[in-house]
Amino acid sequence: MHDPTSLSNTPRAEKEPGLSRRRFLARSAAVTALSIVPRHILGGPGQVPPSERTTLAGIGLGGQGLQNMVAFQALPEVQVVAVCDVNRGGGGYISWNWSQGTEAQQCGREPAQRLMKESYAKQQPSGQYRGCKAYSDYRELLDKEDVDAVMIATPDHTHAVITMAALKRRKHVYCEKPLTWSVREARQVTEAARQAKVATQCGNQGQAAESARVVREILADGAIGAVREVQVWSPARFWSWPTWEGRPPETPPVPEGFDWDLWLGPAPYRPYHPAYHPWTWRNWLDFGTGLLGDLGLHKLSTVFKALKLGHPVSVEASATKLSNETFPLGEIVRFEFPARGEMPPVTLTWYDGGLKPPRPHELDPDDPMRDVLYIGDRGKLMGERLIPETRMESYKKPPKTLPRSPGQYQEWIAACRGGPPAGSNFLDHSGLLTEVCLLGNIAVRRQKQLLWDGAKMEIKNDPGANKLLHREYRQGWTL
Repeated sequence: MHDPTSLSNTPRAEKEPGLSRRRFLARSAAVTALSIVPRHILGGPGQVPPSERTTLAGIGLGGQGLQNMVAFQALPEVQVVAVCDVNRGGGGYISWNWSQGTEAQQCGREPAQRLMKESYAKQQPSGQYRGCKAYSDYRELLDKEDVDAVMIATPDHTHAVITMAALKRRKHVYCEKPLTWSVREARQVTEAARQAKVATQCGNQGQAAESARVVREILADGAIGAVREVQVWSPARFWSWPTWEGRPPETPPVPEGFDWDLWLGPAPYRPYHPAYHPWTWRNWLDFGTGLLGDLGLHKLSTVFKALKLGHPVSVEASATKLSNETFPLGEIVRFEFPARGEMPPVTLTWYDGGLKPPRPHELDPDDPMRDVLYIGDRGKLMGERLIPETRMESYKKPPKTLPRSPGQYQEWIAACRGGPPAGSNFLDHSGLLTEVCLLGNIAVRRQKQLLWDGAKMEIKNDPGANKLLHREYRQGWTL
């Protein structure tokens, strides 16, 4: 929940002097609850009274956003009070439940609102619940709802404007990965989070996994010596690819209930086409961030934490056929990182689109290639196992020295309620990680080695490339 001392600094509090409704209810509950409030409202064992819950709004209710909200709603410390999506509702969203196929799930603000209401209604004696409002415009939601926190799972190109709007109101923020669409946005959002002093978390869920801790402990144990090279790869895209060159030739009507102009947000205007929405926007340079942006924050998170990586000094890339509209089908991006204290320089190479590094000769013939390979002076670690397998069998794992995570969502809610920072908070982790991944996308487009000054946020040897660190927003949009 908000720090009471910071609430008066929010724009809403400046416009509405005195107690907010949420703070008034919280104070009233403390005085009168024992005498007039029923037990199911107060909360029993394992329950949290509504007046003490972290109020949450969800912005962007597609496949991932809806999944996030279901997870948050299940936490007793959370009360979902509002949902927001530019789409009233419809199909075509990936469900993440592969047994249902990739387009089985109905998403949007009305399906999300129904789901939240139905779930809370089961907890009420009346069997009814009307406490979750639905909005199409996040700005209206933030103006009208006095929430503690927001979850953002819109397409990449609108992450920054929505996150910044929430941070300016001192809301705790959970934003899906990557944190932003551009390098400059990532720096600005990170600084805004620093100023707001709120709890933040990026949606790279793997950072909370047990395996992420095990890898770091094995490397810290010196099992493979000093690490000088890391190879990371991702399979081909899991979303469909355009069958034409450039933009789609047709301009069909915008579906009823879908606000196309608001969906575009700060991106340059173009006519609606189903090739952009609901989830194939990832193909397009104007809206997505490619596989490096989409999955890089998942796969590189542990690498950055284990090796204490900061900004690279250079990045270069090669790729399949380039386009002014879409990301290439496959690419190889190589980052060079400087020494960090006693840790030597590191070369980190990213492969995607089905491209892979050579198979390590230490890997047993029947073992599959795992997607992260650490190469040290005294051996190799693939995934969380030393190779060959005989080395892993003879290796005594070190003790558990790192704190274990209660879960990706629980981390953030605990931080919202005064606990330690979440594992992928913007300041300590995901802001920098987003910058580096998106810098790789610029290298792909320039097809040359770029020398990077992270402190100045400047590409030193290619003035033209600096223009790709950000873009002009469409009229009416700003951070």
